[in-house]
Amino acid sequence: MSLSPLRFAVVGLGHISQVAVLPAFAHTKSSARLTALVSDDPLKRRILGRQYGVAHTYAYKDYEQCLRSGEIDAVYIALPNSLHREYAVRAARAGIHILCEKPLAVTAADCRKMIRAAERYRVKLMVAYRLHFEACNLQTIALLQSGRLGEPRLFHSVFTQQVRSGDIRLSQRLGGGPLYDIGIYCINAARYLFRDEPTEVTALVGRGRDRRFQKVEESAGAILRFPHDRLATLTCSFGATDAAMYEIVGTKGRVRVEPAYEYLGSLKASITVNGKTRVRMFRPGDQFAPQLIYFASCVRDNRQPEPNGLEGLLDVQIIEALHRSARQGRSVPLRLSTKQVRPDVRLQMHRPPVAKPRQVRATAPTL
Repeated sequence: MSLSPLRFAVVGLGHISQVAVLPAFAHTKSSARLTALVSDDPLKRRILGRQYGVAHTYAYKDYEQCLRSGEIDAVYIALPNSLHREYAVRAARAGIHILCEKPLAVTAADCRKMIRAAERYRVKLMVAYRLHFEACNLQTIALLQSGRLGEPRLFHSVFTQQVRSGDIRLSQRLGGGPLYDIGIYCINAARYLFRDEPTEVTALVGRGRDRRFQKVEESAGAILRFPHDRLATLTCSFGATDAAMYEIVGTKGRVRVEPAYEYLGSLKASITVNGKTRVRMFRPGDQFAPQLIYFASCVRDNRQPEPNGLEGLLDVQIIEALHRSARQGRSVPLRLSTKQVRPDVRLQMHRPPVAKPRQVRATAPTL
């Protein structure tokens, strides 16, 4: 393939696109280039097109025209979760590579359709798991693999935030709910730290009295059993103050990462071995540019991305099982495919933080 930058259309111009995805292209010029914007808001198309020097803008009804225009090689899908499958499959049919925000889709069936479409039309499909390229999380993986903490036995994580009333994350129809939006980070972290898949899950959900949570649960708590009786526990909520941490405990030591999942600011790991604690700070950076750079290299070199469709499918299968457990009031056994390749320090990449841009008809999802 040509060494020219991979040409992207960003599909959906909401908060995450405006504060993180679009600015990230400033750090990817030799690898990836922003070529087109897709949104139904003409003001967004006009202002953001001018701001980022993008001449090609499209409404959603013109998505097919965008795909067939010859102006793009790939799409970055940043739409509501319920639309991921449709827009990804349409891109695959047009021979366009797909980088999709997590979750890959709302159902495992939709995930499989996306995977099959990518395979049939020979395009790359990657899920935007930005922490698979971030130093703090990758160095924590390396610490566990080194054996300094002994055998990993327990994982615990909390991820909470206050979500604004009316946000799409509170719509069941659009694929909202805390497990799909923030719980997925905890699930994914447990999987890449234990280097395995859970065999059984149990969940409880709560709605509280807040009117925001009429369509989706306010909070969810879960226990995941991994092979060799390792246990992961997690709690996520859309109705609690900001918290983002995980701790993994081994037979010889433990490490606590807090904050753990943020894309702004520094991350911190506190490592305790033999009663002595050492703190490591990790500098802030642009966590979105590394995804674009890595994905472009996979397309150029005809390699399967590490966080590929299977990675996205596994998390969605686990979330579906957790919802089933909560409805049925019992644990749910799982038999999942096992990934052969998982994130490690070879994926580590750092780019400087991006300046916070002014948003156009978009607001942060949290209070």
